[in-house]
Amino acid sequence: MFKRNRRILLLITAMVILLSPLSILAYMYMNERAGGLADQRISKVWGLSEPIHIPIANSPERAVQEFRGEFYTSQFIHQEAVNGGMILFTQKKDRENNSNLQMEYTRKNIFGWKWVWGGGYSINESDESKYALHYMSIPKLEKVSAPFPMLFGNIKDSSIKRLYVETEEGGKVIETEAKLVEVSHGHLIWYVFLPPSAAIPYIIKGFNEEGKLITHEQIKDANDSGSLTLGK
Repeated sequence: MFKRNRRILLLITAMVILLSPLSILAYMYMNERAGGLADQRISKVWGLSEPIHIPIANSPERAVQEFRGEFYTSQFIHQEAVNGGMILFTQKKDRENNSNLQMEYTRKNIFGWKWVWGGGYSINESDESKYALHYMSIPKLEKVSAPFPMLFGNIKDSSIKRLYVETEEGGKVIETEAKLVEVSHGHLIWYVFLPPSAAIPYIIKGFNEEGKLITHEQIKDANDSGSLTLGK
């Protein structure tokens, strides 16, 4: 009797060990599939009553293209690996003479890549010549895993050599340096990932080669976008 009970116990243990990975895999699929739990969380952030359906793709670029649709024609100009995913920057091909920039965040899972979030702006060609840089702010998302808050944009004036974003936490001022990347000849973009606890207001500060502050702007809206001029 004792041996029989022992065999039953071993059989149950073996079945649990076998089924546990399958259960985990099933949950991960339910979370990541198009219209699954992850998509439902994003839908709630957007205020949608029905879940969106974000497909799984085999690359970060393909994830963006499949989510944005078959007529997506923007050009990928830069990408940056982040924890568990990829930030991609794109530019509309038919507007290369004006300042337009789009940021897309895709996340890697065991099934492939999924689009998570994005945002962008476009500045009219007739207006952009007077600006030193453009910016867009992406806020931290509730219940969605993403490397936000962040800011990004185009640099239009070559005298800007360094950029910092200043935030305050517990009465302490924190300066986070932005990355400046030349994506093509004469075309600079910038971006910065802020601490998860960073809160509005932010202050963008631009410095020249001598370390002189030549432009700055206080941002009071975490969803803001705009432009800076020299001396402001």
